[in-house]
Amino acid sequence: MKKIDVIKFIEEKKNFIEKTIEKYIPKEINDNNFKSKSRYKIDFSALNYGISNPLWDFLSYGGKRWRPVLFLLISESLGADMNKISDFLVIPEIAHNGTIIIDDIEDNADLRRGKPALHKVYGEDTAINCGNAMYFLPLQVVEDHKGKLSIETLYRVYSIYLEEMRNLHYGQALDITWHKGVLKKEPNVDEYLQMTAFKTGTLSRMAARMAVALSEKDEKIEAKFGKFAESIGIAFQIQDDLLDLTTTEKEREAFGKSYGNDISEGKRSLAVIYALLTLEKSKKDKLIKILNSHTRDKKLIMEAITIIKETGAIESSREMANKLVLESWKEIDDELRESEAKQYLKAFSEFLVNRKI
Repeated sequence: MKKIDVIKFIEEKKNFIEKTIEKYIPKEINDNNFKSKSRYKIDFSALNYGISNPLWDFLSYGGKRWRPVLFLLISESLGADMNKISDFLVIPEIAHNGTIIIDDIEDNADLRRGKPALHKVYGEDTAINCGNAMYFLPLQVVEDHKGKLSIETLYRVYSIYLEEMRNLHYGQALDITWHKGVLKKEPNVDEYLQMTAFKTGTLSRMAARMAVALSEKDEKIEAKFGKFAESIGIAFQIQDDLLDLTTTEKEREAFGKSYGNDISEGKRSLAVIYALLTLEKSKKDKLIKILNSHTRDKKLIMEAITIIKETGAIESSREMANKLVLESWKEIDDELRESEAKQYLKAFSEFLVNRKI
């Protein structure tokens, strides 16, 4: 098999993804493209300031766009008619970006992808409304495909969306509660994996399940690909958390992220949980104290990272991420015919776990 440059492949897909998004969410809303019914005059200048401008400003910040790429790869691997279904990539990608806008407000984040978080530019009120709107705007894709796809298929897609969006909010609730430290208990590994399956795994699982449904495969195959994509999402989050602990301050800033941000948030990442399971009491208490203080003191952040590293938690977390993806790939391998799309899908899943950015 030829060596696959996954980063180049994703970059090549970005232009197609952006154009597809713009078909359903225009950069400027006007009388010609406004989809909702209205009885009276609409102030489009205000509507653009409140929805389109912040939405497209946020999308311009960048992002990996890996969820729509996952959707495209699975659909193509299953032999779907891409001309009929590729527009559905908009749904998981726009919903994902909406969750990030809201997440930054909940975390009181200053930066996102190296630029001021959206609520720092437009205010919390506009950012909340825009983020929430992004949960609903992409569903226009479903509406516009009435008559092009069967009602049964569209209903299946809509049901997947509702289920996964519920799951996403369950995951966020767990994560927020843990890093606030209000319950005076620490999550275990299984609880962490389920939280991450809900929070991060759910949008990749959504993309995969929709790809299978739109490829008109049965629910048994949908479950297998959903589990595979969920595992990718969990592994992606584990790796994202590890990068926060293993890259230098200069490297984090180059990626547009704050150094030791997860420590400041009090985040119970898998590495933190593994460390807490093995630390002797004094160091365990020290780590919990630093996490619950939500400090931005670089010395304390470095102390916490050093404590975590000394336990071998970094290595254990990396092993878990690789194990999840390897085992879930085995379940879908036989469902896919040999093709270039299958090769890219496998390389793509491995990249997400082992990436350095």
